[in-house]
Amino acid sequence: MTLSSEVSSKIRDYRPRLPHRQWAPVAELVRATVAATAPATCYAAEHLLHVIGRIAVWADRSGLPRDPGTWLRTETIDAFILSGCVAAKDSTVLTYRTWLRRAREALVWVQRGEAPPARLSSPRTPQPPYAAGELARLRDWANHLPDQARLDGLALMTLGAGCGLMPGEVPPMRGSHVRVTSGGVAVLEEELLGRLVACHSDWEGTLAELAEASGPGFLFRPGRKVAAAKNLVSSWPARHRPHAGLPTLSARRLRSTWIVGRLSEGISPEAVASAAGMASPAGLAGYHHWVPPLPRAEVIRLLRGRRS
Repeated sequence: MTLSSEVSSKIRDYRPRLPHRQWAPVAELVRATVAATAPATCYAAEHLLHVIGRIAVWADRSGLPRDPGTWLRTETIDAFILSGCVAAKDSTVLTYRTWLRRAREALVWVQRGEAPPARLSSPRTPQPPYAAGELARLRDWANHLPDQARLDGLALMTLGAGCGLMPGEVPPMRGSHVRVTSGGVAVLEEELLGRLVACHSDWEGTLAELAEASGPGFLFRPGRKVAAAKNLVSSWPARHRPHAGLPTLSARRLRSTWIVGRLSEGISPEAVASAAGMASPAGLAGYHHWVPPLPRAEVIRLLRGRRS
């Protein structure tokens, strides 16, 4: 694979908005890395120049070797995302990580002729949803927690049981990512999530209040300095355990509760899967055994269809 003359010119003439003393020591290595990896990725050379240039300068300032293999190691990328992108928007940070990981795969292929590893994953067994009574009591418990713990507990419950977010999608959410329509419907920012998510009516009032209180800050655990960190979501329930008789709060069980709840309401599996961030309704298979059968009268009403 070769570069076109236009792309080669863009790489050769690229100058970032960085002090020359920071850019000059890594400039040629960055250009060479992008020239080698761009043909093997689906990303524009300008995007790769920007993000590889940023991680190269950050790595140089951190005392790491001036070596593309070091810059694009998984651990270097993770460290850069956590500490080198503090001022960037959460959606931008996620994009940077994706670009860098694909560039790493391309570099390994160029250097060693190894194809990138297949991205395989075994589907997790869904966690059981909370019973209606359990969820109501957990919400009451969270409402009686002191100060910031109350807001964090309600944010975790609202984003999970009210919006169906995956655990990893909870940390980046900010108050500014919530839009409340004139009719009181709370909608999450589509650009950040890549899909349409409207909060369930049982939780939309709580989400609107949390968004107003948080402003541009994080909805969940706003005191942190990084957009995401390992165990950020799971560590909160470990420190805040409900009183006897109540189950532990779990982000995965909250999401299951949302999914099963929407299916139980008769919402089409296609709409539920899309809002849940699944590739197809097939991803809902593990949840259906918790969905109660529709009442006989409702089945008849649906089978009759609408009158023309």
